[in-house]
Amino acid sequence: MNVMRLDHLSYAAGPDGYRATVERLSALLGADFVDGGVHPRFGTVNHILPLENDRYIEVVDVLDHPASDKAPFGQAVRARKELGGGWLGWVVAVRDMERMEKRLGRDAVPGNRHRPDGTNLTWRQIGVKGLMADPQLPFFIHWDDLSQHPSVGGKGIKLTALEIAGDPTRVTDWIGHPADHLLDDLDVAWVGPNGQPGLVAAIFQTPNGIVRL
Repeated sequence: MNVMRLDHLSYAAGPDGYRATVERLSALLGADFVDGGVHPRFGTVNHILPLENDRYIEVVDVLDHPASDKAPFGQAVRARKELGGGWLGWVVAVRDMERMEKRLGRDAVPGNRHRPDGTNLTWRQIGVKGLMADPQLPFFIHWDDLSQHPSVGGKGIKLTALEIAGDPTRVTDWIGHPADHLLDDLDVAWVGPNGQPGLVAAIFQTPNGIVRL
């Protein structure tokens, strides 16, 4: 595993809820998402679509639970849902979380979710508050057990390009690593600063052909 790599993309459910969002994206991409389970510490729930190249997409929704009001991730999901849903952001896997904690000056928070098969998937994450303040910025994750990574089994759908409204220099300053090096196997279009920064679109090679979400 590289020191840093693009791990997954996070898509917030719309006001009609995650089931409708999952059905819509599944139809577009020609593949079914799987139930990822509940994030008890964040007050959220997700569905997963494994992709090629050890990546995945998650559709995430907020639960009516006190944790979603307290945890930054739950707050971020709720805010994006109230805006109509859509891309919440992109997430970078890091091998050395301690280095990232020192860089950002705070501690990572533990995360977990109980999958329907009974597996308790665990990780640490940091940087969600940065995403909330400036949605072009990724947040960071460190998986405790890569053999249980949500991308396992991904085939037939490949992420090929991203459109990000923002400034690669700003992102590089945030992550401490050249942004383009994290995304060097993708076609990345950095859109100008007009409008809201953040992940604008992702392009996939799918059984349905090329799909832009």
